[in-house]
This record gives sequence, structure tokens and C-alpha cells, in this order.
Amino acid sequence: MASALTPTTGLGSGLNITEIVNALVKADTSAKQTQITRQTSNNTALISGIGSLRSALTAFQDAMKKLNDKDAPSFNAYSAKSANEAVVKITSSNSAVAGNYDVIVDKLATGSKVASQQFAGGASSSISAGKLTISQGGKTYDLDVASGATLQSVRDQINKEMSANGITANIVNEQGGSRLVLSSTTTGAGSDISLSGIAELEIDGTSQMSGTGAGYITALAQDAELTIDGLKVTSATNTVDKAISGLTLQLTGVSARTGSGSTGSPTAVTVAADNDGLKKSIQSFVDAYNTMQKAITSLTSTSRDSDDNLVLGPLTNDPTTRSLLGDVRKVLSEVGAGDSLTTLSQLGINTQKDGTLEFNSIKFTSAMDDKKLGAEVQNLFTGTNGIFERMNNAIDPYNKTDGSLATRKSNLDKAAKQLSDQQEALDRRTESLTASLTKQYVALDTALGKMKAQADQITSIFEAINAQAKKS
Repeated sequence: MASALTPTTGLGSGLNITEIVNALVKADTSAKQTQITRQTSNNTALISGIGSLRSALTAFQDAMKKLNDKDAPSFNAYSAKSANEAVVKITSSNSAVAGNYDVIVDKLATGSKVASQQFAGGASSSISAGKLTISQGGKTYDLDVASGATLQSVRDQINKEMSANGITANIVNEQGGSRLVLSSTTTGAGSDISLSGIAELEIDGTSQMSGTGAGYITALAQDAELTIDGLKVTSATNTVDKAISGLTLQLTGVSARTGSGSTGSPTAVTVAADNDGLKKSIQSFVDAYNTMQKAITSLTSTSRDSDDNLVLGPLTNDPTTRSLLGDVRKVLSEVGAGDSLTTLSQLGINTQKDGTLEFNSIKFTSAMDDKKLGAEVQNLFTGTNGIFERMNNAIDPYNKTDGSLATRKSNLDKAAKQLSDQQEALDRRTESLTASLTKQYVALDTALGKMKAQADQITSIFEAINAQAKKS
């Protein structure tokens, strides 16, 4: 049946019905099809371009975030080294000065560890209901112990309610029974833990436990003790950040002693200008910026194809991209809030004709050695209203999850859906019009076939009459 509706050549007329129908359908739909095809191509290119632009911006912001890691500063003017990190690790800030120090660690800061009396019944031992008060360093914390509590349930309650304060509990099963053991992340002399309020759980954290009684286990909590070039220093924690200006000492172990009563072996700490480290970090920033700039250039540039036709990039002449580039480049030329170092050009960083940055190492070395600007580099990049902060403020309105680029992407996705719906509607019209015209032309061909048959029949009749007349 389908072949009868869509013949290639009409049997009655001899016309090519398929070609006629296709030509008529194309004449009716080609303008709309051309419009949909053009708009779909442009829309797809814009979606791809915006996706690539956002990827480039995100990569640049991630690079700045890495360079601005507070746990691993990238723009310190000085580097500090410890000859023995098993005893002391050291980090420096821009307020440090070059120098050498001998550090001896006599004691590490420790926290409190105390144990309750021994319970012969183990973890299931019953504990009286009441208010359990935990004291440490002048602070007290109250826990309401309900009736039916056990040593284990009290342990769980302490861990639930006190972990935020750095106090945890566990049960240690020793010969003869079990004990509730509490420890603290707080260190330093006077931070010993005591418990009161429930008789069987009372612990005097300043007294050493004896026999089956309660108390501290090994020693009282203590301060760290060290000497720096022979000068005695104490600290409640093992992080000492005020002993030497601009340096933070992380105590990791006690200095080795060569004999009984002898002083510990000193660890040499060296602080020196880190121009190479600064140069590496600045080059990383320049490279990250140039990668972003080159990506944007590829999206906005024009070229010529093999037939010398002009080919536009997906974001060529795009106003949003032009605005973004203007905002980003403005940051590079702005004057910062520093004292002597306020612009990137002072470090040998300048913008080239193609928008990328050039880093002149000779000018940088002069800024470090002759002008002594190393201590201000960190503030220029990572300080308040520094380059990183201003750069992110320029990019975020475009690249945030609710920024202008995300909004444009959402609108383009909606447009893509509308164009897809239009294409489906046009396909349905094409199919319907093709079927309708084919049906009409088949009917016409059938009618012409009948008329031709009738004509042939009439012609045969007249020919028969003529033949009969001739015989008579």
C-alpha cells in the first residue's frame, strides 16, 4: 500500500511524482529549515564557547587558590630550614629576618591523661545517676548521667558531649578490672582533667593513681621547654610562634643527649632570603594567567578557511567576554595598597600586545636585590585587596554558579530545547505535507489514467466504425 502512495513515476501520467512532491515540500519548508539550522549551529557554538570560557576561568582561579594556600605560603620572602625536623620543623613569614639559631628541645608539651578507679565488673559496671562535672584549666562541663548507666554508656556520653572540647574517653581492661580513661588534646601545665559529682567516677587529675585508685596515669600535663641560642623558652603547646619574630617552630621531638645530665644536642635553624622561591611562585601566576588569556583569545579570534572565507570564533564580538577581559586587565594595571611595592611592573611583569604577561627576570632580580622588595611581594598578591582578591572579585560575577555566564548557559540550553522542538514540528509538517501531496498526485495520476483509457476506448470505437465503413 505504501508503494502505491509514493510511486516514483505516475502510471497514468508518466510524471515523476516523487521529484514533484519533494520540490513542493522543499519550497514550503526550506526557509524555516535554513533558519533552524543556522540558529542551532550558532547556539551550539555559543554553548561550547561559554563552557570553554568557564573552564579557563576556573583553572585560573584554582591556580590562584593554590598559590594562596595559608598552610603552604607561596610568596614568603624568606625560607627557613631545620637541620633536624625530627626535633623541630620551622616555617617563616614575611616579618622574618635572615639569621641562624640553635634550638634545643628539653620537653614537649603534653596533655592530661587520667584514669578512674578500677571496676571489677568491667565495662558493664553500674554507675550511679547524677551530675558528672569535668574540670580542666579553670573550665567546668556538666554531664547528666541517667539512671541505669554503665561504665560503657558513660564513656559514650563523654565522647558525644565532650569531643568538641577536645576531651575523649575510653575503657582500658587491665588485670583485675576496667578503668575509664580520659585524655585531652589541650596541652600545657595546669590543663589536668578532674572528675567530680559521682563518687565512683571521681578523679583528682593532679594526683597519680595508685593501686586500684584514680588519678593521672604517667605524668601531669606539662609545658614545652626549649632553649634558643641558650635562652630559655616555655610554651603551653608544641607550636611556638612568638619566640622568634616571623618564625613558627613546630616541636616534634626531644633533643638527643649524649650522656646523663648533659644538655641536648642543638638543632641548627637557618633563615635566608628566598628569591628563587618568590620567582617560581610569580612565574606560576604568570603561566596560569597566560593559559587563561590564550584560551580566551582562541574563543574570540577570527581566521580564514581554505576558501579565504572569514571564520569567527564562538565568542568573537561577544559583549560578555569583552566585559570580562576588561575587568580582568584592569586588575593588572591597578595600583595596590602596598608601601614600596604597588604594581606588577615593579617586579618585571608587563602586558604584551596579545594580552599575555611577560616576566622579566632581570628586573625581578633588581627589585629583590637592589630595592629589597621581597618582603612586600606576599602582600601585593595575597594581602587584603591584593591581586588575588581583586582578580577573584572581577571574575566571580561571571563565573560563579549564579553568575552571568551560568545564566547565559541556562538561557542557551532553553533556546536549544526550543530549536529542537521547532525541528520536530517541522519534521512532522514535512512528513504530513509529503504524504498529503503524494496522495493528491497519485489521485491525479489515477484520474489521468482513467481519462486516457476512456480516450483509447473511444479511439478504438471510431477506428472500428471507419474500418466497417470501408468494407461496405
